[in-house]
Amino acid sequence: MDAPKPLFRRVAVRAGRPATLSFEGMTITATAGDSVLAALLESGALVRRLEFGGEPRAGFCLMGACQDCWVWSAEGGRIRACTTLVSDGMVLFAEPQPMGAAHG
Repeated sequence: MDAPKPLFRRVAVRAGRPATLSFEGMTITATAGDSVLAALLESGALVRRLEFGGEPRAGFCLMGACQDCWVWSAEGGRIRACTTLVSDGMVLFAEPQPMGAAHG
């Protein structure tokens, strides 16, 4: 299977520690200081689908004003991917997980 095509291309090299996170079971490598949304888009991950038609969505405002980039954490609760910085070991999902399912 081909790797997902990136939806975001970095134009400046970032320095920092590497961070690894998981989104929908896919391992993503990012740089500390990246937003979750930047890491997801750079990896080609599909953030979510439009509720009314199923079309892919990847964030809208990129500044925390809309609700287009919500993702769910295995620790519980939703986060805005555009304003949340990656941290090593994050486990994220496109949809809320049933109780107990996110932890195995």
